[in-house]
Amino acid sequence: MTVEELYHLMAAEMGPQPWLRPGTPWAETPVEIMLGAILVQNTNWRNVEPALLNLKQATGFAPAALRQLTAAELMPLIKTSGFYRRKGAAILSLATWLGQADDDLAALKQRDGQQLRQELLAITGIGHETADYILMYTLDHGTFMVDTYARRLFDWLGAAMPKTCPAFQKRVLSQFPLALTDCQEFHALIDEFGKQVKTDRDFATSFLAGKKLVV
Repeated sequence: MTVEELYHLMAAEMGPQPWLRPGTPWAETPVEIMLGAILVQNTNWRNVEPALLNLKQATGFAPAALRQLTAAELMPLIKTSGFYRRKGAAILSLATWLGQADDDLAALKQRDGQQLRQELLAITGIGHETADYILMYTLDHGTFMVDTYARRLFDWLGAAMPKTCPAFQKRVLSQFPLALTDCQEFHALIDEFGKQVKTDRDFATSFLAGKKLVV
């Protein structure tokens, strides 16, 4: 089974998936999506929701308002998400990065995706997964999302993949170039599958049991 066949099989079995679009709950603005991507690191969404509500009340998710906050003012707002010092520093650095582009997301979308990715990765507290998430859901630059769910699924399917995120992505995308909406849908499918299928025993009774992936 190829990656493309895996994608179409999952789509057929699981149907269209909900994923964050600006204007949907917890994604009222692209900046809210960016903040959520940082806050959800190493925690669950229940702990993120109060932090986002606090940030909305304090800043309206305006980058300029975020930049006016000191670290001491920001940390209590996001404390429920855990690791709030590191996440607070990442949020302030992200707001500064947006300010360097005059907070113009439309202009950022026109820039080279790899350059944007490198700039995001230069922000302490933003790793590969968070950078790709921000690029895909707010700046219209799609890729194959390499997260815990994706690694576990490919392992179950017998595909020995590179350990580094860029090499993993390169191997997948060289076989199956994905349009932006396909990137978003594939990520949503894999994550939903991962939330439902958590163990080897679960996988053995899933619709992917016995399948082998060739990448």
